[in-house]
Amino acid sequence: MVYRRFSVGIIIRILGITLCLFLGIWLHFSQGLWLAPMILGLVVAALAGEMIYYVNSINHKLARFLDSIRFTDFSSSFSSDSKMGSSFREVNMAFNEVMEAFKQTRAEKEEQMLFLQVIIQHINTGILSFNSQGKIGVINNAAKHLLQIPQFRDITDLGKLSPTLLKEVLEIKPGQRISYKVNPSLYLIIQSTSLKMEGQSWTLLSLQNINAELQANELEAWQNLTKVLRHEIMNSITPISSLVESLRTILDEDSYVQQEGFLVKKEGFQDIQEGLDTIANRSKGLVNFVNAYRDYTNIPQPRKELVRVDLLFDHVYGLMKEELKSQEIEFIKKVEPKELEVLCDQDQITMILINLVKNAYESLQNQYSPQITLSAVGQGDMGTLIHVEDNGPGIVPEALERIFVPFFTTKKTGSGIGLAISRQIMNLHRGSLNVYSELGEKTVFTLSFK
Repeated sequence: MVYRRFSVGIIIRILGITLCLFLGIWLHFSQGLWLAPMILGLVVAALAGEMIYYVNSINHKLARFLDSIRFTDFSSSFSSDSKMGSSFREVNMAFNEVMEAFKQTRAEKEEQMLFLQVIIQHINTGILSFNSQGKIGVINNAAKHLLQIPQFRDITDLGKLSPTLLKEVLEIKPGQRISYKVNPSLYLIIQSTSLKMEGQSWTLLSLQNINAELQANELEAWQNLTKVLRHEIMNSITPISSLVESLRTILDEDSYVQQEGFLVKKEGFQDIQEGLDTIANRSKGLVNFVNAYRDYTNIPQPRKELVRVDLLFDHVYGLMKEELKSQEIEFIKKVEPKELEVLCDQDQITMILINLVKNAYESLQNQYSPQITLSAVGQGDMGTLIHVEDNGPGIVPEALERIFVPFFTTKKTGSGIGLAISRQIMNLHRGSLNVYSELGEKTVFTLSFK
């Protein structure tokens, strides 16, 4: 409708200009008049100017409309110009409706941003963002309370709290999670995310102090450890104490004083020998238990280097080859990509893999078509996963929850310390060791490297 009215307006003006031109020419050449053609020429000029204004007015409004959008100024309004008549009333109404929609959208966006800012400022997790130049963008109250850095405007100011923490934060990869103990009351878990805004790269960090949780878990761990120690020590001390009393009774009843010493009956002597053997065995077991505890609490810090995973698997297989062949266990190796490398302490990770393969080997006794699979897959910035899988009978859910607890074991022989040490080694690598099992199907241990 607007376009039709606009076209009619243009045609009328063109016809008026054409008519005035022909009339002025006719009056000049046919009638010899000068004044009338000059007046008609002025009319033509006025009509041409008015037509130009008529045509350009919509362009001016479009330009003003686009500028309002460009500079997010939605206070402008468009009203019909009386010189243009009613043909552009619908255009003006459409412009005003669009401007009102933009204004409402902007208001909603501002409300959402305000809402998000309130949430960010009131959550207990610290939020901190910085760009590629190190300039701080967003920092909430929780982060300020945790870090206690005055005038925190650049990420390098984090070095005031701890230079080591600053180095680790600058080296952290998107999606990676690190932990760092700043002081006895501040133990931070830091998670990283990357994003782009307005053409700039930003790093978003979430900071959480887990010191209280660690203290609670530490207390629980000490309580559990005390229970284990008490149970194991009492199991050894009680029979030893009882045997000592029995041996004292035997000496009182079956020994006789002679001129050159004591005489012990044969039966009593044999009982004393058996009792001493039992005491020796229990004492040896207690010493082995203490040594196992010492091993668990004295794991050295890993010396990390880039290691080819396929060569690591070959080394483990070379050490376990004879045992696997003796039970006709099929060994499968999978590495994707083939040249995959992992940053680790080769000796410590080899020890973990040998322990896991040995456990799998023991679970496959008398199993039909036994298989052990070592597989690894690289996930880019998400890290590397190494799986140790067997097709054995699986692990019952009750034991599955406790197999990483120190000194817990489902075997008749064994200290129950191997998996606990393996998980602690992975924790020192800032990774994790987890297990998944399906009864009668398979068991999969997963080493996760960040």
